[in-house]
Amino acid sequence: MSIHSPTASSLRRMPLARELSIAFAGILLLALSARVQVPFWPVPMTLQTLTVMALGLTLGAGRGAAITLGYLLSGLAGMPVFAGAMAGPAVFAGPTAGFLLGMPLMAAIAGLGRGHGALIRLTALTFASIALYAAGLAWLAQFVAADRLLAVGLLPFLFGDSVKIALCALMPSALAHFTRLD
Repeated sequence: MSIHSPTASSLRRMPLARELSIAFAGILLLALSARVQVPFWPVPMTLQTLTVMALGLTLGAGRGAAITLGYLLSGLAGMPVFAGAMAGPAVFAGPTAGFLLGMPLMAAIAGLGRGHGALIRLTALTFASIALYAAGLAWLAQFVAADRLLAVGLLPFLFGDSVKIALCALMPSALAHFTRLD
């Protein structure tokens, strides 16, 4: 048994119910990953970045980004999906907004590593994280003094995100290894 990635033409043939189920599961997974957190200020550390990268790698750039965008729209509509069970438009005016809005871009860039070897996946995931930090730090700069920006918006997250990147980069290889029935 081997793992087959759906092609673009096979994705177009997927029934709407299946696509909606996948989207709902991805949004739910993102909401649950927001609940696993270390309460840093002003941005908590969560498992969302791991989930966003995994969605991009497993579902591809477009679907991963679309699901992440659906997650953001769910929170905007008032569903308590964000860290701390926060929801609504006010979240997008707070210090975490840049990181949230960077998630679809992160998923899209991570998705570029889909179907490739570990080194390409690692590279895509690294650039995906850089894009997320660029968006997050640019927005966070409105709330934190410039001399403290990296200390509160980047440095506390580097080790954990490095581990998440490594896990995601190795995950498809490990999954393929354990599902082979040679």
